[in-house]
Amino acid sequence: MKIFIAYYCIINILLFFMMWIDKARAKKGTWRIPEAHLFIVALLGGALGGFLGMFVLRHKTKKFYFYIIYFLACNLHLAVAYVLFGKLFLQA
Repeated sequence: MKIFIAYYCIINILLFFMMWIDKARAKKGTWRIPEAHLFIVALLGGALGGFLGMFVLRHKTKKFYFYIIYFLACNLHLAVAYVLFGKLFLQA
């Protein structure tokens, strides 16, 4: 369980920093992080970090499909967490 929590913390921090780097590069007009890479990290568990990056950094907020993919990824990972660990919390 601790590994699961550590993984989700790290992957969400990673996506937040990827959004931060992409925003900085957008301002400078240099090479950007491909959107597909942001989506892959979100699907691997970093969607909450992506949402946080969207709102705190005001980055990718005009692209509606980011909301959709991050929302779906969040729900997917909540369902996985419930299936894996829901019984632990219901027993208490």
